[in-house]
Amino acid sequence: MIFRKATAEDIEALIQIRLAYLIEDYGEVTEDQMERLRLQLSCYYADHIGKDFIAYLALDKENIVSSVFLVIIEKPSNPSFISGKVGNILNVYTKPEYRCQGLAGRLLTQAIEEAKQLELSYLELKATKAGYSLYKKLGFLEAHSDYIAMRYPL
Repeated sequence: MIFRKATAEDIEALIQIRLAYLIEDYGEVTEDQMERLRLQLSCYYADHIGKDFIAYLALDKENIVSSVFLVIIEKPSNPSFISGKVGNILNVYTKPEYRCQGLAGRLLTQAIEEAKQLELSYLELKATKAGYSLYKKLGFLEAHSDYIAMRYPL
């Protein structure tokens, strides 16, 4: 097994692992959605990889079998994120036949270590039931807030 960060040469493979994750997470994805996702992901990865987007990969030979994405978000600081930089963990995904081998944990540990080096104030993620125990084991805490998360659909 090879563990490494993604490069621009991995964009097509990143699209594939992201789509596999989304299909498993969302269930049905229409052809139209699939085409729109492919186009947006291709542009996003090309623009952001190595800047404010880092993908940690586990490869069996040349095939990506597990991934963890770290998106770095910079915004005006406040007392809960003094550095002004936070990390959002996405796409923690392992192909079914490679699960329960510690791959995602190893990739998450790499992301955590790099986040410390980058002086991010914290990492956040949305846990699935399947991933919850791994995140707790690695030290993630449930976020509680006096604020109510809201969204304005456009």
